[in-house]
Amino acid sequence: MVLTASEVNAASRQATSAAHAADLTKIYGSGQAAVRALDRVTVTFERGRFTAVMGPSGSGKSTLMHCMAGLDRPTSGASFVGGQDIGGLDDARLTRLRRDSIGFVFQSFNLVPTLTAAENITLPADLAGRKVDRDWLRYLLDQLGLADRQDHRPGEMSGGQQQRVACARALINKPELIFADEPTGNLDSTASADLLAFMRRSVTELGQSIVMVTHDPRSAAYADRVVFLSDGRLAGELDRPTADSVLERMRTLGA
Repeated sequence: MVLTASEVNAASRQATSAAHAADLTKIYGSGQAAVRALDRVTVTFERGRFTAVMGPSGSGKSTLMHCMAGLDRPTSGASFVGGQDIGGLDDARLTRLRRDSIGFVFQSFNLVPTLTAAENITLPADLAGRKVDRDWLRYLLDQLGLADRQDHRPGEMSGGQQQRVACARALINKPELIFADEPTGNLDSTASADLLAFMRRSVTELGQSIVMVTHDPRSAAYADRVVFLSDGRLAGELDRPTADSVLERMRTLGA
């Protein structure tokens, strides 16, 4: 079989990217009540980079993340994680992909209240039946300032500490990719800065790939690149962002 130049380029992009979407479309409802949350979005998130996704409310930011992470099924188009077309996976294989290759950090911490911090962090490895890398666990606890809180339950920790536990949990299996949806939304400015600084270090020092949905220009300034959405479509991008440059671009989108 002979591939066209465009097919070769697409295959190369999928193999070298952390995640890639091709003509991704998501429509909720039908008829006159239909809402086109994503409209043929094609975007690549490179390995070893920190990318922020921004746009006005209702622009499709979270929908894009959910479809690319396999948390929701697109209406049409394709989504790849590490070269794997997730649209062709059945529920069992999709669950394994999310467990083994993707880490998630959400605005709500989603910790198990009866488990300690350490137990919450190792939960993905425990569910997968994997032996926990204790050196890696100690590294995460130290880097996130949780070493003295590992035996505490969520109710005994601050919001910032709980979100750092959630971040460590996302990293415990050393996934190919981290998706973070408004991870600082419930944190004060100091806790937000601490978490974002760690995420930045995990990319720079550990080669992690992170895609973060955010509405905050100051949070986006920690990223290498910002991708903008508007009305479910790509609306440009920005490399080496600053809070001011992101804010200016958001103003042009009417945010």
